[in-house]
This record gives sequence, structure tokens and C-alpha cells, in this order.
Amino acid sequence: MRQQLEQAIASIIQELFAVEVNVELTRTEPKFGDYATNVALQLSKQLGKAPRDIATEIVAKIADSLGQQVAEVQIAGPGFINLTLTDEVLVSAASSVVPQLHIDQKYVLEYSCPNAFKELHTGHLYNTIVGDTLGRLLEASGAVVYRANFGGDVGLHVAKCLYSIQQQIGQDVTALKAIAEADRPGWLSAAYVAGAKAYEADEAAKLAIATLNGEVYKIHADDDHDSVLAQMYWTCRTWSYDYFKAFYQMIAVAPFDKYYPESATSEPGLAVVKAHIGDVFEESDGAVVYKGEQVGLHTRVFITAKGLPTYEAKDLGVIFLEIGDFLYDQRIILTGNDQSQYMQVVFAALAAIDPELAAKQTHMTNGTIRFGGGQKMSSRLGNVTRAVDVLHEVGAAVTSHDAATGQAITLGAIKYSFLKHRLGGDIAFNITDSVSLEGNSGPYLQYAFARVCSILRKAGCSDEQLAALLDPATQEGSDFTGFESGERLLIRKLGEYTEAVEKSITELLPHHICSYLYDLAQTFNRFYEHNRVLGDARETTRLALLRCYARTLHGGLTLLGIPTPEKM
Repeated sequence: MRQQLEQAIASIIQELFAVEVNVELTRTEPKFGDYATNVALQLSKQLGKAPRDIATEIVAKIADSLGQQVAEVQIAGPGFINLTLTDEVLVSAASSVVPQLHIDQKYVLEYSCPNAFKELHTGHLYNTIVGDTLGRLLEASGAVVYRANFGGDVGLHVAKCLYSIQQQIGQDVTALKAIAEADRPGWLSAAYVAGAKAYEADEAAKLAIATLNGEVYKIHADDDHDSVLAQMYWTCRTWSYDYFKAFYQMIAVAPFDKYYPESATSEPGLAVVKAHIGDVFEESDGAVVYKGEQVGLHTRVFITAKGLPTYEAKDLGVIFLEIGDFLYDQRIILTGNDQSQYMQVVFAALAAIDPELAAKQTHMTNGTIRFGGGQKMSSRLGNVTRAVDVLHEVGAAVTSHDAATGQAITLGAIKYSFLKHRLGGDIAFNITDSVSLEGNSGPYLQYAFARVCSILRKAGCSDEQLAALLDPATQEGSDFTGFESGERLLIRKLGEYTEAVEKSITELLPHHICSYLYDLAQTFNRFYEHNRVLGDARETTRLALLRCYARTLHGGLTLLGIPTPEKM
């Protein structure tokens, strides 16, 4: 509705003054109306007229031609124009419709990206939740979304882990069978940490690990599944993948369409780099590098002096594999913000190889989750905060619920705590605040939803009717009009939903929806405190408002991937 009004007013200005202008309507305080625009002030210099004189002509035309949409239009201050919408328009705006901004566009979203042979840490948890939500937003707006996951199954971290495992069990692969399934992720992580420490402290261990690194690449080159090292490698890699899949199910995110292990991207990446030595890359001391200084960046190695692909080459490999698999219109990769300069170099090299493909790339970054003392997590040093630990700690703070509801509240607390912050900055995570029912938290909004469901049940709404009501296609009838002041404030706030969702989709920033839902719940609380519903003469209208409120809360939380228990 906002865009329609903006276009209508722009047409009025074109008709009055023969001037093309972009009209911007902004939300104003309720006492001033529903929208305001300063377009008269913008036109003053261009038209050589006083802003209020321009506004007077515009207001008269609006009143004459937009009477079905605008109930009242006034001039304020030096020439601001305030508009009050009709009840019918308010009802229409409160339809909870998600704008279809990306119909049939193909997106690849690459996120999470854990490394095999290591546990998922809080950074992975944050990145996975954000990536899943971005996928939900894009799909809701009409896009076809492919979720990709890219992680290291080769490289020094694998060699460090295997070195430590060999120190424990030697060449006895059968000893791995003694590791219980539930203990495998932690056991692998501990082996990696021990191997990383040995690599730093012991030259002999460092040499042995470097040798193992080459042998792991050879396992893939030879398709070796029979040697002792290969059996050890494939067994532990499978453990990692099983663990990743189980964890994603635990946090209720959409499954990935494809997982790209680094081993599968090495050869494509090497091929791309080698094909462009001389025009994009150059040799330097036996290695192959990209001289980023020529575009204001820095030099990075793409092939080592030993002929092995670096992360940079593998990132090029996965880009070409994904465009081949999905033929996407846009690709979004989400990483920690410490990868910003690194990705700039990768994309600069890609632009020199294939400018059209490079134009399809978008790199988004998330900050760091910090607890307590604020120390940044590092899996190499062994002081990592595991993702599963976050789930356990938050879950322990959620009390007095059955298991299913407790799990739903735990996920709501964690997801909302991550998503309510603007993407890119660090987040100070406080467990007590995350589970609070009184602050800006996921459980607060979940309780707000459960509360309105309870009221609707008391009004005679069965579970089946409630389920049908929460279908996004369900809308109120045309008799849903004639509001008192408190009712109007609530329907006005409900009408802001589509704008908040559109902003989140356009900017790929979920926190706009979080802010809106929190404001909406507070608006409803004020309404319900001063306006009786059941048994009131205006019960019909107010129950219609409650149904619209329930549907909007449900829709917004669902877009964020937050469960909506109907009883708490």
C-alpha cells in the first residue's frame, strides 16, 4: 500500500507541476496520521515556490483523487504532508502478505561450512541460523533457493587430527569401533586439538603432519579406500558428516541441497588457476599467486610450491561447481567477518577470469558471539565454545515445560538472540536474557503467541479452526472496519508487517522483522490491557483483530525459523 500511495502522489505531482519526483512516505506518530512526506520541501527550490504553497496544491489533489485510500490529509510545519488512511486500507495493509520480490530467481546460499574432523562451534551455530533465515526470506519472496555447504575434508587440520589418532591407536583401525557414536564428535575434536598443539611444539610432529597432509590428498587422487590410513580417514570423515546432519536436524534448519567437500573442489580449482597462469595468476618462488595490489588488495597464494591448492583455489573451484550444478542468478556466501579481505581477493581473481560470474557473487559477514569475558573462540587453541554446549546451557535455563515445548523455547531463545542484532556486528550473548519472558527475547514472542491462542480458544476457536486461521492465505472479511482509537493503533501496527518483511528481504537483514514483532507484541499488550475482548459489545471486531495479530506473529516467527508453540 505504501508504494501504491507513493506512486499515486508522484503522478499527482507530475500532473500539477510537470515534474518527476520519487515520493517517499515514512511512518509518523499516530497523532499525526499514518504516513508523512516532505516532498513539498524537496520541490521548493526547483519550482521556485514556498513549500506550504506546493503542499496546499498537492493536498487538495490528494483529497480529491485518493479519497478511497486517504481519510484525512493535512499540512504540518513548513510544508510536511500528513496522511491518515481509511479503515478499509488499514485492513488491506494488515493482510500479512510477503512481497514477491524475487519470483523465479535462482539463488545459491552457501553457509555453515564446518570442517570435518572438528566439532561445530558457536560461530557455525550463528552462521547456520542466519543462513537458514536468509533462505526462508528469499523463498517467501518467490525465489528458488539452493542451500550449499562447503567444508574442509582435506588440509592440515585433517592431518593434525589423524596424527593424534595414530598416536593413540597406532595402525589398529578396528580400535575406532570402540568409540561410542555419541562420543565421536568430541573424540575427534580432542584429537584435533592435541594434534594442533603437537604441530606447534614438536618439529618431528610437524614434519610427520606435513607428510600426512600430502598422503590425505593422495587418498583422494588414488581413490584409496583400502590402506590403513584411508580406512581411518573415511571412517572419521563419515562420523563428521553424520554428526553435522544430526545437529542441523536438532536446531530445526532446512536441509542442505548439496555438501561440497574441499576434496571435490581441489581439482576444479587447480584447473581454473592453471588455465589462467600468465593472464590472471603468476608464478612466484614455485607457487602460483594472484597479485591483488593491482586492484588495491593484497597478494595471495592459490597453489603452493608443493603443487597443492590453497583455500583460495578451492573457493574458486566451488564457485564453478555451484554454477554448473544450479545455474544460479545470484550466489550469496556467508562467513565470519574475518574473511572479508580474503573473499575480496578471491572475487577479484574471479572477476579477471569471468566478469559475468563474478557479478553474481555477494559476500555477507557475521560477527562473533561472545560470552562472559568476551574472549574470541578458537578451535585451534582448544578453548572453543561448542555449539552443542550453547544448546545445553540455554536448555538448562528453560524450566517448567514438557520436553517438546522446552526444546521449542530453547531454539526460540537462541535464534532470536542471534537474529535480533544487525548482521555483521559482534553479539554479547546472555543466557538469562535470552530465555526471559519479559524482555526483547524469543520466548517473550513465543509466549505472546501462545497467549493470543489461549484467548481465541476461550472465545470458542477449536484447534482445527486455529490451525486454519494461521494459514497465511486466511484473511478477514470486509466488515472488519470501524475502529475505536485503541483498535486503530493495533490494526495500524499490523499493517507495518509487510513493510518490515520487505525491508528484511531487500537488505537481507532479518533484524528488521525481529524489531517489528517485538513492537507489535508491545502494542498488543497495551491494547489488551485497556480493551476488553470477550463479552464486550465490540467483541466481534476485537476478536478479528486478535486473529489477525495471531496470524501475523505466527508468520513472522516462522520466517525467522522460530517455533511457535500454541501453549506455554
